[in-house]
Amino acid sequence: MIQAMSKTTLFPDPQDSRLVRKVAGLDQDGRQVSLAVAEERPLTLFLNGQEIVTQMTIGDHPRELAVGYLLNQLMLRPTDRITAIDHDAAIDTVVVRTERRTDFEEKLKKKTQTSGCAQGTVFGDLMEDFDAHRLALDGFRLSAKTLRELIGDINARPSLYRTAGALHGCVLCDASQPLIYMEDVGRHNAVDKIAGLMALEGVAPQEKILYTTGRLTSEMVVKTVRMGIPILVSCSGFTAWGVELAAKANLTLIGRAKGRNFLVLAAPERLILEEPGS
Repeated sequence: MIQAMSKTTLFPDPQDSRLVRKVAGLDQDGRQVSLAVAEERPLTLFLNGQEIVTQMTIGDHPRELAVGYLLNQLMLRPTDRITAIDHDAAIDTVVVRTERRTDFEEKLKKKTQTSGCAQGTVFGDLMEDFDAHRLALDGFRLSAKTLRELIGDINARPSLYRTAGALHGCVLCDASQPLIYMEDVGRHNAVDKIAGLMALEGVAPQEKILYTTGRLTSEMVVKTVRMGIPILVSCSGFTAWGVELAAKANLTLIGRAKGRNFLVLAAPERLILEEPGS
């Protein structure tokens, strides 16, 4: 499924009329206003002949969202050969077809709701082999200076959030620049789009950083670890289980990253800190 590729870059297009709609209303003083709001539409995902889930999404990158979701839910294996991905915008469906026969009726019975917004879901056996995942601590290092520069670059870029709000973003970066920037009504959708694009385009996870505008929850940690990305950063805060899982997997977990400030609660070895007063 994964093929080698040249460097990929992809960023939001705030001018995409499919994703944002103008809505008329009134402000606090009774004046008429026209406000840009994000679209939200259902997308039903099938794996071969099995209906898996209906997700609420802004509607862009349905192929990447479908593949990333299936990978992160362990319904696809990294070695699976995808034979087709069919998206029908008229009926809001996407069908992923694989060479290997799949059957997930029992797994679907164990579905549980996560702490993510927009009704994110995980399955009861999502953690079944998490203890076997360990990210190597040797090699890749990130300086605090580079981290601040990356966050500044992300915040300066045009985005749907800056146009319409009500969205989360996830950004895949290397040690010098943002590479892939995805947005959606839930952070789990945004990270699944990145996972799907990485799988379909053959983007290697080593020496990458994942930035999210959402909370650093267990779900975000598990997905990042499964994707093989060694550093997860957020402008938001942490959950205790997220920190515990990150430490267990050697995932560098950096939160409350705003301005010059940030906190590292797991695997600080990858971060090169500045000398006090520098």
